[in-house]
Amino acid sequence: MRILIVEDEPGIVRMLERGLSAQGYACLSAEDGETGLRMALEEDVDVVLLDIMLPGLDGREVLRRLRLRRPGLPVLMLTARDEVETKVGSLDAGADDYLTKPFAFEELLARIRALVRRADQPESTILRAGDLKVDLLAHRVWRAGRQIELSSREFSLLEYLMRHPRQVLSRQQILSAVWDYAFDPGSNVVDVYVRYLRRKIDRPGEPSLITTVRGAGYRFDPPTRREGER
Repeated sequence: MRILIVEDEPGIVRMLERGLSAQGYACLSAEDGETGLRMALEEDVDVVLLDIMLPGLDGREVLRRLRLRRPGLPVLMLTARDEVETKVGSLDAGADDYLTKPFAFEELLARIRALVRRADQPESTILRAGDLKVDLLAHRVWRAGRQIELSSREFSLLEYLMRHPRQVLSRQQILSAVWDYAFDPGSNVVDVYVRYLRRKIDRPGEPSLITTVRGAGYRFDPPTRREGER
């Protein structure tokens, strides 16, 4: 497991690296917000230890930007302040947990283990298909870490398709599920919104994730693992 330490106090960084390495963790470190954000986005890390007070981008701004690209990455905020407002602000900004300095190293280890267990549990509010991810609560969509803006109707259509992978769905089925009432059978609203969705979630030069089945309807074909890793 790889842990990214974003902290500008060298003594704390050395202490964390020594202790975590002794526990079998691989450590990376950054001493400012910009570098920490770049490493969190580009490196294959499992947990981020993020100080609030950082040169350049502060910890909350780093967290805000990180959540747009890697919403599921566990983040433990480190703060020298013990005020309730600081703790609540960290959690509201998207932190999974926080720890007030100075802290006991055993408590830090316990919190890291808890974050990892939580991250490994299935998320009932998250739909995944290859590198496509849909957060049903936040109404957000990402493909390969890039956030995609969808209208509410496009979002509902994508959710319905992803809940029925590799299944041919008729236009009438889609109308009933997504629009909740019967349209004129001659309406092309489904075809229009499928086109909208394809423009946003498909990759240029690659097969569409939504296949047209002539005379029958549409089928959602999840991206393969290899495709998702490109």
